[in-house]
Amino acid sequence: MRIISGKYKGKKLEGFNIIGTRPTMDRVKESLFGMIQNYINGSIVLDLFAGSGALGLEAISNGAKKCYFIDNNIEAIKTIKNNSINVKEDLEIINTDYKKFLKNTNEKFDIIFLDPPYEANNLNKALRIIEERDLLKDSGIVVCEYEKGYIETNLKLIKDKSYGPKNIKIYGK
Repeated sequence: MRIISGKYKGKKLEGFNIIGTRPTMDRVKESLFGMIQNYINGSIVLDLFAGSGALGLEAISNGAKKCYFIDNNIEAIKTIKNNSINVKEDLEIINTDYKKFLKNTNEKFDIIFLDPPYEANNLNKALRIIEERDLLKDSGIVVCEYEKGYIETNLKLIKDKSYGPKNIKIYGK
């Protein structure tokens, strides 16, 4: 795994072997970031279920202003800290449960990455809290990455792509 574009292009990333995570493959990440490129510059990003931090770090590399990395797995948090060494931008790496973070944050986000391990159910729970608490800016997007299940949301579907078993749906207000 590596950062595929932007300021930190080529930086190697650890974390493809963290138990309970599903790292985004480089070709999928490249396609995803091609789809959302116009939303990134100057954005406030939330990488929920962050795992290795690859999605948030890619956003930072491409001009995001700040990224919050949230994961409840201490190994993932250590990996994000290792992966963000020498990254000089504004990063917050928080070891907590996604529901607790969403229910307590006062930040509004331009981009929210939702890539929960294995369960679309957690994705739907996170989306519900995001909508209830109005955590997405009016021009913001939510990027959902999952393998099985379906998404329940009142947000508007902007883009929908499949890469084998992996699905990516991008929603806005």
